[in-house]
Amino acid sequence: MSESFTKQAWVKGLKGVTNLRVLLIIAALVLLFSFTNHADQETNSFIDQLKTGISKLTDQIDLSEIKEDINEIIYGITDSINEMNGDEPKNNDNAEKIALNAPEQQTFSIANIELGSTKQNVENMYGQPKRISLNEYHTNWHTYHENYQNFFMVAYNKDGKVAGLFTNQNLISSTNGIGIGTRKEEVLSKMGAEPLTSIQKGIVRYNLPEDREYDIFHKDNSYITIFYDIHENNTVTAIQIISESLENERADMYTNGSQVLKEGFEYQLFDLTNAERVKHNLSPLTWDERVRITARKHSDDMAANAYFSHTNLKGQDPFDRMAADQITFILAGENLAYGQFSSIFAHEGLLNSLGHRKNILEKDYEYLGVGVAFNTNAQPYYTENFYAK
Repeated sequence: MSESFTKQAWVKGLKGVTNLRVLLIIAALVLLFSFTNHADQETNSFIDQLKTGISKLTDQIDLSEIKEDINEIIYGITDSINEMNGDEPKNNDNAEKIALNAPEQQTFSIANIELGSTKQNVENMYGQPKRISLNEYHTNWHTYHENYQNFFMVAYNKDGKVAGLFTNQNLISSTNGIGIGTRKEEVLSKMGAEPLTSIQKGIVRYNLPEDREYDIFHKDNSYITIFYDIHENNTVTAIQIISESLENERADMYTNGSQVLKEGFEYQLFDLTNAERVKHNLSPLTWDERVRITARKHSDDMAANAYFSHTNLKGQDPFDRMAADQITFILAGENLAYGQFSSIFAHEGLLNSLGHRKNILEKDYEYLGVGVAFNTNAQPYYTENFYAK
């Protein structure tokens, strides 16, 4: 289950602005240009003068009751200056493509890694991961990327052998020609096995949803999940491969929540979102700890009070909640998901919903915070808060 909410929020972003703040902005501009008239002769550009004026302005105004509002205004102006002056990081450098080889032992490999490869072999090829985070299998995802290009994740078993792989980028090699962009009909004809309709966990058999947008195959002593993008003609958009032994170690479809797993799911969803954006030629988003707290509080609230909505029990929508946490924005959006087994399943489900997809691929967003919480049945609630300022 998932929901999305997005809004261009110039008004919401400045909610609570009083006439006094408007007057302060006008006064700031007057002071600003007053300062620039006395600027050093070496300050030749308007942007340099603007920065100087802002710096001096902060020293001149000492109104403690509205200091926070003034700071927000100044931060917003400074951010705009940085964008104008080219100070923002760009994503123009293309990482060198990985030369892919055909798998030797199994049907699939990812970034030339197959199940059973050693951790040492992976690190000899790619070095240390960008991030290590706990997953639902009580092991860690080791996440690799170059500014979210060449993105893949590797999990190891207790013996240091590869037991899990994932990518949503063009890093799949296969013996049957399946890769990113392959149509679902072709996948079904080439896999040589029928997709599963249920998964057994102990004495419980879990039926997979009939309207699922993925197929799970039991092949090569592994569980291969192939995700489809329904907005790209039902073509392959991602793949997860989990060894049979690692899957069997998971006693239930849902893993009991913990603080470490909560953080793992949060960072994984953030990384998956950025990998998706880069895949679509968009800049990655910056992690924002403040809005992560906002998102987590909403997930905690939904899990504790058994509801699923963008509007909380106090009647606050996402923008009210962000404003209450002193987060200002000119554009903001929220994605919600509930009940998916992991961040991977949550992300792929969100991507197939147009409202959520718009948030994931909104070119003007700059920041993202993710909050996860678990209910008493270990089912996760996911909240993504996007914004720009």
